[in-house]
Amino acid sequence: MSNPNPVQQRMPTRGGVQEAAKSIAAILPPTPLLPVEINGARCHVKAESLQPVGAFKIRGGWWRLSNLSEEEKARGVVAVSSGNHAQGVAWAARKLGIAATIVMPRNAPKVKLEATRALGAEIVLYERPGEDRDEVAARLIEERGGTLVHAFGDPWVIEGQGSAGVEIEAQLGHAPSRILVCCGGGGLAAGLALACPESDIHVVEPHCWDMVGQAIAAGAIVRVSQNPPSTICDALQPDATKPINLAVLQGRAEPGVTVTDEEVRAAQRFAFSALNLVAEPGGAAALAAALAGKVPLDEHTVIMLTGGNTDAASFAETLFGN
Repeated sequence: MSNPNPVQQRMPTRGGVQEAAKSIAAILPPTPLLPVEINGARCHVKAESLQPVGAFKIRGGWWRLSNLSEEEKARGVVAVSSGNHAQGVAWAARKLGIAATIVMPRNAPKVKLEATRALGAEIVLYERPGEDRDEVAARLIEERGGTLVHAFGDPWVIEGQGSAGVEIEAQLGHAPSRILVCCGGGGLAAGLALACPESDIHVVEPHCWDMVGQAIAAGAIVRVSQNPPSTICDALQPDATKPINLAVLQGRAEPGVTVTDEEVRAAQRFAFSALNLVAEPGGAAALAAALAGKVPLDEHTVIMLTGGNTDAASFAETLFGN
């Protein structure tokens, strides 16, 4: 059986990020880097919501699956995701001819469940809260074999996500002063920290779900409280980051920033009105922090808009609600 925990094999590197960027550039065009003015400051938004799967996760999924051995490809992959990583892995698996099984919460947005199925992946549902998704995935791997493609705690996934930073530097013509990153488990933040060593990295998480920010401050893994408040940012709700992500971000990322649901909704409305972009709640968290004045901005600042997979009804409610 393939090793279900490839994270322990090696650490991600800047060289790996650069190789990932070359591989991804061969199959996907760069996403736009859009100029925008926020609170009187000119800065840029990286529109990862315009990826073929509607989110940056396609990068890590492609790079991880591209690095499987032929034997591993034949055995298939297992991933755990509320939707965007699921689609990234499913997209890469279909392109590479690999069987993919995705463990997804039963309460994941319908649009993400349907899109993952449409890409040909098998979906195994679990109850959130109530069941441990990692345990569900581990049982599947024990029963069937296959390689775990972790959403953020995998070195190849981290390198793949970091390819966005290589694109940003090429588009700007220089390193950004800072990058505001929507953060769940810290895969994208870690990848960007490797890709852009001269840039400040600001992780932005939902209120009371700032497991990465708290871990950076404590210098150790911090788990979410037993009864955390709900958040509309379904893509940013891991119980904790992983040691591999913390190891990359420790000493590199700035103190964490949190945003409220209302700040996120305001960012979704801003993205739609000012940039003509549809942003899902989790994909708009970094923009929410910028609009709320929680991170300084300048002309060399880049804000990651990481995903746009939201259903029409909830997006309409955000646009036309309070």
